[in-house]
Amino acid sequence: MSNYYTVSQLSQKHPAFSIGSLRSIIFNRDKNGFNKVIRRIGRKILLSEEDFLEWIESAANAEE
Repeated sequence: MSNYYTVSQLSQKHPAFSIGSLRSIIFNRDKNGFNKVIRRIGRKILLSEEDFLEWIESAANAEE
């Protein structure tokens, strides 16, 4: 089961990603494949840490 965090909680846990950078990634989610990381409950946005780490790896592999 995945752990879910708000944008600010995930930024605190992974300080390489500021709140602003995460919001930018979320804004461009249709272009960058970040859709699978996001879960929405009403207006609340939660991010799956497990899917986030997989997304980082897939983005890194895409650049190689």
